[in-house]
Parts: sequence; C-alpha cells; structure tokens
Amino acid sequence: MTLATATPRSSKPRSQNARTRKQPDHGAWFLVLPALIPILVLSVGPLLYGISLAFTDSQAGRTEPTQWIGTLNFQDLLHDTLFWDSFRIGLLWAIGVTVPQFLLALGLALLLNQNLRFRWLARALAIIPWAMPEVVVGIMWRLVYNSDAGILNETIRDLGLGDGRDWLTGLATALPAVIVVGIWAGMPQTTVALLAGLQNTPHELHEAAALDGAGAWRRFRTVTWPALKPVALAITALNLIWNFNSFALVYVLTTGGPGGRTRLPMLFAYEEAFRYGQFGYAAAMGCVMVAVISVMLALYLVGRLKEGVEQ
Repeated sequence: MTLATATPRSSKPRSQNARTRKQPDHGAWFLVLPALIPILVLSVGPLLYGISLAFTDSQAGRTEPTQWIGTLNFQDLLHDTLFWDSFRIGLLWAIGVTVPQFLLALGLALLLNQNLRFRWLARALAIIPWAMPEVVVGIMWRLVYNSDAGILNETIRDLGLGDGRDWLTGLATALPAVIVVGIWAGMPQTTVALLAGLQNTPHELHEAAALDGAGAWRRFRTVTWPALKPVALAITALNLIWNFNSFALVYVLTTGGPGGRTRLPMLFAYEEAFRYGQFGYAAAMGCVMVAVISVMLALYLVGRLKEGVEQ
C-alpha cells in the first residue's frame, strides 16, 4: 500500500519538470528584440526594397507612376560594357588591395609579436590608420600625391629622379596609386587580427620545435601557420568583401576618374542613381553586387565547414 501511494507522488513532479523543460522561453525574445529591430529596419528592409526597385523603371523627377518592368534592367545590364568594366576594375582593386595587405600585415604581426623594446608604442602607432575616417585618409593622401607640392613628388625631385607625376590623374598611375592607399588604410585591422591569432598559439609548441632543431621557417610552417590559418582565412574573406564594396576612399581620391580607370561598381551605381537619377537601373547593379558577395560568403562558409569535418 505504501509503495502504490508513493509511486504516483514521485512520478508526477518528474513529468511536470519534463513539460516545463520543453516549453520555449518566450522571454528570451524580449532580450533579442533591441538588437533585432535595428537590423530589420536598417538592413533587411532597405535590402528588400532595393531588390524590388530593381524590377521597376523608377527615375528621379518622374511624374508618371513607377511601372513594374520585370527583368528589363538586368537585361540592359548584361549589355552594359561600362558596368562590366567597372566590375573588372572592382575585382582588380579588391584583389590588389587584399593580397598585399595580408602579406604586409602578416610580416608586421610577426614583428610585433616579438619581445622588442617599445613594442607597446609600435602596436599603438600601427593602428592609427584604422582609427582615421576614410574621408580624412583620402584627403591626406591627395595632399601626398599632389603633383605640384605633394611630398611624394617633392621627394622624387630632391633625389634627382625626375619631375614627379600626376599620380591620381594619370591613366596608368591612378589605380595603382589608389591601391597603395587602400593597402595602407586597411592593413591595421588585418595586423590586429593576425596578432591576436599569433598570441593564442601556445608558446610551448615553438619551444618544442626549436629543441627538435627546427629553424624559423620550419617553425612558422609547422606550428604558427596551422594555428593562424583559421584567422587568416576569416580576415582575408572579410577584407575581400569589404574592399569590393569600397566607396568613400576612392570617391574622395579620384571620384572614379580619370576616364573611369578607378570607377568601382559602387561608384558606378552611385552615379547612375544620384547623378543620372536611374534608381531602378542602379538598384539592379546593387542586386548583382549582392549576388557576388553572397557567392563569396558561400564559398568561405563551405571551406570552413569542410575544415571542420576534416578536423
């Protein structure tokens, strides 16, 4: 009798606890909403509106109602050689900035990871370009590249190497000059990320490799790089996407000139929308760039998933 009456009392709390654990915590949504609402309003909403605008003939100053034209903007875009030229320039810019940026940042991170005097000061100075707004960086480098009184041409004249050049207005020098500025401006954040990865590498592994007779290059290849590889892939993918979407820096330096030699896709879309008033056509360009960025992100995520499976 005692066992029969005790069993229901002991099983009932367990079933109630099980039902309680299965119930979702609706209160957690209230903690997420303050961060979710700005994302929906400022990011997802404008993105969806821009995609819908790409299928219309929206123009500035038009009195007639906006009409739905389907994929006509995208069909025109396929035959727009100026846009594909800007797309090619954008890829050259993104790769030309990202690759040297990573190599230089890796060397600087390895240097700053050493036990040197005034290392704290060198680390602080290394992130100064990162803390400067892109507009300020662009104005500063325009002064450096100035053909009459710029420090670069003055140095060339003082060294007797010639009279200098019009770096930002020359057809052959504009894009390389802008790429140099992009490398300088973006290298600090890559350096900081790689330096954090280096500092997370166990020092005991380097000591063990040194005791085994491994040189500096072998220690880097067998110890440092395997630990640094996930950080390197992540920061390189982010830099590639960020550089492909660049606007302010190049706009301040050259506004896309001379002759469109530095007209990146974002600059081209900006001109179509706000100079010529072709909002629907510019939105179609934006959709193409969103698709390209999505492909980049997908390739990066697939690579990370494959690494996770192999590990």
